[in-house]
Amino acid sequence: MNNLAYINKRLRNYPLISSMLLLFTLATQLHAEEFDHSYNGFDTVLHEVVQLSDDKKQTRVDYQQLALQKDHLNSLLTSFSQVTKTQYDGWDEQQKLSFLINAYNGFTLKLIVDHWQEFTEGDATSIRDLGSLFTTPWEKKFFVLFGSQHNLDDIEHQMVRKWFKEPRIHAALVCAAVSCPPLRSEAFLADKLTAQLDSQMQLFLADNSRNEILVDGQKGQASLSSIFKWYRGDFEKGDQGFNSLFDLLNAYSYALVQDDENSQAQRNVLKSADYPIIFKDYDWRLNDVANF
Repeated sequence: MNNLAYINKRLRNYPLISSMLLLFTLATQLHAEEFDHSYNGFDTVLHEVVQLSDDKKQTRVDYQQLALQKDHLNSLLTSFSQVTKTQYDGWDEQQKLSFLINAYNGFTLKLIVDHWQEFTEGDATSIRDLGSLFTTPWEKKFFVLFGSQHNLDDIEHQMVRKWFKEPRIHAALVCAAVSCPPLRSEAFLADKLTAQLDSQMQLFLADNSRNEILVDGQKGQASLSSIFKWYRGDFEKGDQGFNSLFDLLNAYSYALVQDDENSQAQRNVLKSADYPIIFKDYDWRLNDVANF
């Protein structure tokens, strides 16, 4: 029995008002069941507006171009908002995490585009300028998810970090700042998620402007993104085999020393797992193409 026949059969057993409510409920469920896990539309937008740096280690967003597609972006994000919690709970773990990463990055893009005039007029230069006296931009409830108003902090801290044991998400969630990990020019997909997260961490650690191993004679130290200071605890729980930042850096040693002249000395430092770690200042300027 097809979906329309099923609905018609159910409606014959209900009075008019109940039938209208049932029709709305079933139509919502049927729409939710059609959620596109291939993210074709979102993927196309990312391909169009995300630009790769010459050294292929950073990306920036063409927000001016994205602003011209604002209605299209909003339409794509509406499909995210229409997913119910019941629907979400029926997905596998990779589908769930892919959805939340894409939602975080997509709604972050929306936040910037919604305020694009403030950037073009010079009233804002950073996502941090979009907050208020009492609320950070990550605390602003400006979108619907699972039937309720939410903010970006909800997705990152109350969903992704709470529901999943995957510290590599910190190389995938992008808060629109220059020092953030590079926004990927494609959507995260369930069947590629493990490889994509691995690729994101490699790319993030390979960029010496964000993360590097400094060597002085036989001694060395790691100079890392402040992301690893803020979320250090997520890399010390044993998740994905990481019990410390030393474990993470050793696992991605190839990326850290990539293209560096003293790569062998850097590898020796990393193998020792006994070196100081310092953290770089964070560049909060907008990750716009003008800031390449």
